[in-house]
Amino acid sequence: MGTILIKNALIVSQNKERNILKGDIFIDGNKIMKIGKCTEDAERVIDASRMIALPGFVNTHAHVAMSHLKGRLDDMPLDMFLEKTFELDGKRTEKGIYNSARLGIDEMISGGITSFADLYYSEDIIARAVKDSGIRGFLSWNTLDEEFTTQNGNPVKNAENFILKHTGENLVTPSIGVQGIYVSSDENYMKTLDVASRHDTIIHTHLAETRKEVYDFVRKSGGKRPTEHLGEIGFLSSRLLAAHSVWVTLSEIRTMAKNGVKVSWNSVSNGKLGVGGIAPVPEMIENSMVVSLGTDSSGSNNALNMFEAMKFSSLWIKNDRWNPAIINSGSVLDMATVNGARALGADRIGSLEPGKLADVVLIDTSQANMTPTNLENAVSNIVYSANPSNVKYVIIDGKVLKDDGKLVHPAQDVDAEEEFY
Repeated sequence: MGTILIKNALIVSQNKERNILKGDIFIDGNKIMKIGKCTEDAERVIDASRMIALPGFVNTHAHVAMSHLKGRLDDMPLDMFLEKTFELDGKRTEKGIYNSARLGIDEMISGGITSFADLYYSEDIIARAVKDSGIRGFLSWNTLDEEFTTQNGNPVKNAENFILKHTGENLVTPSIGVQGIYVSSDENYMKTLDVASRHDTIIHTHLAETRKEVYDFVRKSGGKRPTEHLGEIGFLSSRLLAAHSVWVTLSEIRTMAKNGVKVSWNSVSNGKLGVGGIAPVPEMIENSMVVSLGTDSSGSNNALNMFEAMKFSSLWIKNDRWNPAIINSGSVLDMATVNGARALGADRIGSLEPGKLADVVLIDTSQANMTPTNLENAVSNIVYSANPSNVKYVIIDGKVLKDDGKLVHPAQDVDAEEEFY
């Protein structure tokens, strides 16, 4: 690692003040040292005169080892989608998981995602892909009841061993997850909470994604909804990152907020799978919940694209509530950056400030879709006009991983179907 000086950028900081200014960023090692007028000498100088500098995107829900499934699970009913997913997922090898993870990581880096939260088994293989690529990975080993799993050994023990092996690493932050209430008993939930509490990690889970999931549990439990039940058994906590949370009531939102639960909004995936609802994000925000954005997998989204997630989420909720002002571009960009960091308990990323880790994205504003860009419209242009092709530079942990529009360390070309199984 050395020093990098980014000159003359339009800086969108996403700190508490949401400052937007024209200036420089000085990076030393893996930290941002100074923002403003910088005169320091640097080993690398990047002229960002026609670029926006912003914090790297934080994708708070992914299954990156499923990146090879794009185009394989389209346009089918949800039950058929799940059946096909389980069938394809049961054929995996270590080589296939690694190759697919590298494929997805390359896509994320190229599109300005510098950190991602993953939920899967075999996270040890994905951890290797994270370290080989240079992205920042918050990896949750998935647990479920043993009767439903294809994992070797006990899923909770597997998760704890993964945490013990990778705690303290730079790019990999290990944690534990739960697949969902449809394959997890109360015993598994509480064992998961115990592991997370003892090792001080987050818990990453699917929650209230579909109407069927909710009402199947209501019938099974004699009237209790999933989120309501998890609150009663003491599982809800500030450690919990709940992906989807589409089918939650206002009462459940208040319970989640009271317990500090964070939500990952996966609008593109929810829309593609036709879950029949939209996460009640305005009510979550009104109750001071931390809402971030996730892409979900390439099977249920087809793209690991945070620009698409920002725009689609904003437009969908505006249309659903008949109110174009119900959410603004600044709030959506917060969800993709600083809120994502908060959801993961990662206060050293998510904004551009001295002392923060150097995860910086530079967006080219000279292309037609970004012209004109200025202090007044920069944030709106990021959310509503930009796409991954505008990402010129990506810096993660002080290292340039996309340089002048090209990935520095792309995975080897892998395109044969058998390479992912």
